[in-house]
Order: sequence, then structure tokens, then C-alpha cells
Amino acid sequence: MTEQVPQSSPLVLDPEASDHHAEHQALRACGPATRVDVLGLTVWSVTDPTLLKQLLTSAQVSKNGRAHWPAYTDTVSTWPLALWIAVESMFTAYGGDHRRLRRMVAPALSARRIQDLRPTVEAIVTALLDDLDTQPSSRSVDLREHFAYPLSIAVLGRLMGIPDTQLQGFRTVVDGVFDTTATAARAAENTASLYKALDDLIATKRAEPADDMTTLLIAARDDEGDGDGFTDRELRDTLLLMISAGYETTVNVIDQAATALLTDPEQLGHLRAGRATWDDVVEETLRHEPAIKHLPLRYALTDIPLPGGGTIPRGDAILASYAAANRHPDWHGPTADRFDVTRPTKDHLSFGHGVHFCLGAPLARLEMATALRLLLARFPDIELAVPATQLQPLPTLISNGHRTLPIHLRRRTVG
Repeated sequence: MTEQVPQSSPLVLDPEASDHHAEHQALRACGPATRVDVLGLTVWSVTDPTLLKQLLTSAQVSKNGRAHWPAYTDTVSTWPLALWIAVESMFTAYGGDHRRLRRMVAPALSARRIQDLRPTVEAIVTALLDDLDTQPSSRSVDLREHFAYPLSIAVLGRLMGIPDTQLQGFRTVVDGVFDTTATAARAAENTASLYKALDDLIATKRAEPADDMTTLLIAARDDEGDGDGFTDRELRDTLLLMISAGYETTVNVIDQAATALLTDPEQLGHLRAGRATWDDVVEETLRHEPAIKHLPLRYALTDIPLPGGGTIPRGDAILASYAAANRHPDWHGPTADRFDVTRPTKDHLSFGHGVHFCLGAPLARLEMATALRLLLARFPDIELAVPATQLQPLPTLISNGHRTLPIHLRRRTVG
């Protein structure tokens, strides 16, 4: 068991996450759950995986702040992360509303549709690798900017039917959603730009419907005759959820997996010797460095007793601290902080748990495994262009990646 350190005041989370591993260790040391300050808001960070899974499946914990959080009205007008609690989609829905919204989204992410995207993903990855192959060998390449980002955006564009002319605009505003250094005013400006982009996309797809997810969701809005369809706000916010979740997860996990492999030759050796698969790499990366570190917010509908004593009071807000929970030594033992593709059990909470488990997880896994497999096949001698200690984390307590990932491709000569 982790030794618990008494805490008298909330631990202030660094909005720039300059040393998130040390911060997560400090959170775990405070016990299964502890009060933290998130950009001026005091909430409960839950890092114990058993407790977190219990709360993620409990009917006594809600994601609907409007209905179940007394501080909602005062918070939503001033908190920089207001969009995370103000959206009206299955991300913030509870009970019957959540089932209604998830039922309409699920067909757009069916197993058949994901399987149909496999050749598209492989073709996009191959084209991006062809572009990388034209780069001078003497120059470093930012793998995030020139591989992970364009892959994620291209797949997202195909899935959602986003015209090429609108894709770059979505990247800019979605980056703003994950920025925890922005002021409330700047965040509000980004939100306005985001909704303008969503409205433009809806107008485009209503005028030119096609076989894509946006068209399917618009149909679910327009065709339901029993009053159970999307409202206009739910349609926009569901599109926002699909775009932001699909974009950020893939980029960060490709980034983190490449970083882990290129800094640990032993792990690459396991792959090349057949002791591990690319699926193993994806799952261990999701456990070791999940795309999302902390996910706002949930709300206690009743007093929640904590293991070892203490209580999360009714009405308090809860932060799901996935990254800290994934590396909890009570779950993955004394080697929890080590990246090990041969680890027998790679369980994690990176896609959530329970009724809010991410519907897009199969597509994300497909993109990650395909990208990494083909990248290392094309450039088997790829290496970091800077020491790993010089890689700078993204300045956000939510998203988990690097500002840049400079690499040398190190092509092999023939003959």
C-alpha cells in the first residue's frame, strides 16, 4: 500500500504540468483521493484505481453539473475550463440522457465502420511516410508536426466528412480546448470560434450530405420523430466531443510511444524478437503515458466514504486523475513507473471506464498501431534528435504529450 501523507490544504496543480510525474506521485502519496486546486477551483483528485473505477460506475456520481453541482452557475461564468463542464453531450450526460445520446452516436462508430477505415488509415500513413522520405537526412523532423498531427487530422476529416478547407481551423480551436494556461476571457474567445467552426460544418453537411459521421449525426437530429433526437446544442457539442477526442488521443499516444521506444533499446528489441506486438506497445503506452492526464469533472450525489477514512461530501466536484491511477503501485506493483511492453497486465483507465467508456477507442487503437508499425518498418534506425531530457511537455494539465518530438530518420543505405 502507498504510504499516505497528511494534507492540510489543497495541492495546487501546475497548469503547465512542467513535472507531471512528480505531481502524480505527490497526489498518490496523499491517499486514494485528495483535494486539489485546478485553476482556482477546489475539487477532489482520485488516483486510487479501485476507488476511481468504483466512482466511474456509480449511479451516485454524475457528470451533469447543471443538475447535480451546486457550484455550477458560479463556476461556469469564470472558470477557464468552463467548456469542459458546460457542453451538452454524452460527455456531461447522466442516466437516461446519457443512454439516449450514446445510442445515437454508437452507429457512427460501429465495428463495421471502423474496419472499413483500416485501408484508409494505412493509405494515409503510407503517404505521410512518403513525404517524410523526401526530407534531407541531415535535418531533424518534428514527428508530431509532420506525422502524428496530419495523420490524426486526415483520419478525422475522412470519418467526420470535414472539408480540407475547414480542417486546419478545427486544429487551432481544438488546441485551445486543451490549453490550461489560458485566461477565462481567452478561453471564451476560443469557444466562440469553435462553435462558429461547428456551425459552418453543420451547414456544409446539410447542404452536401455524405456517408460520414457528421451526416449521420445530423440525421439523428433531424429524423427522430419521438422527441428523443439531438437538440441543436447537443448536436454541436457531440460533434465537438468526437472531433476533440479523436484528434488529441492519437497524436499524444503516437508521440509518447515513439519517445518510449526510442529511449529504450530493450523495448525495441522485444518487438523485433517477437516477444511483444504493436498492440502491446499501444496498450503499455496508454497505461504508462495516457493521452489525457486529468479529466474534468464529475459530481458526488451523496457523501462518498474514502478507504482509510475521510469523505467526499455530497455536491463536491471530482477530477478523474487517469495518469496517476494508471501508474499506481497497488495496481501495477513496484515497476509501475517503468515502460515495459512485455508487462503481462497492461490494464489502464485511459479510455475511461463504465458507461462513459470511449466509443472511439477501437479507431484510436487502429490508428496508433498502424502508424507505429509502418513508421518503424520504413525507418528502422529512427532516433531522437535531442536527449530525452530536452523534450518539453505540453503546457497543460489535461493533455499529455510534448511540444515537439524532433527525430532523425536515419535511412539505411542499400548495397
